[in-house]
Amino acid sequence: MRIEAYERRTEGRVDLDFCDGCQAIWFDAYESSQLTPGAVMKVFEAIARRRDVQPRPLADVCRCPACRRALVLTHDIERTNRITYYRCPEGHGRLTTYYQFLREKNFIRSLTVGEIEKLKAVVKQVRCSSCGAPVNLERDAQCPFCRAPIAILDADAATRALAELASAEQKRRAVDPHAAIDALLAGQRSARAAGALGRTYDFRPVSPAWNTDVVDLVGEAVDFFMNLD
Repeated sequence: MRIEAYERRTEGRVDLDFCDGCQAIWFDAYESSQLTPGAVMKVFEAIARRRDVQPRPLADVCRCPACRRALVLTHDIERTNRITYYRCPEGHGRLTTYYQFLREKNFIRSLTVGEIEKLKAVVKQVRCSSCGAPVNLERDAQCPFCRAPIAILDADAATRALAELASAEQKRRAVDPHAAIDALLAGQRSARAAGALGRTYDFRPVSPAWNTDVVDLVGEAVDFFMNLD
């Protein structure tokens, strides 16, 4: 994994661990909620810059890089979006895919049944934005491998999300009591203590490459959106 520093809502920085091969981010405890609005926009840009990397599915069992306990698949709701991530049972953090991060921050949405029917007229296969597997639209309404719904980056929603983040970034000079509480609970980052435990980030299994002759609805939309004037 590569480490990138982002601004923290109270003070200092948040060091996020990115794995482009898995297309996932490791957040230490409380880090996701500590990102400033501007930092969320930068993470979106970082994901967009690396969208050409072919994703590989996560291993059947992912382990916490700090304690090596098996991560637990967790279902959650952020605003109106249903999201999933893999959390450490000891509270050390969570592993979130790029796709789920974009859902969490309200950049993408699931297609409706009517939209999927219209899509079938012009596209036979799409690439699952969650695991990268091909989805045959004639047969499946969701990914047959990871069961993720067919989703697309919603340009209107993304524009609204970025506008809200930009506005919040301008106003964030005031102290945010929720962020302050999060920072106190998190305490100082433990000098990346997991490094002393032989921190390993390879969450990927050895698996055959997916067929690349399919449409990536989220990836193509992110690419288009980032190149708008």
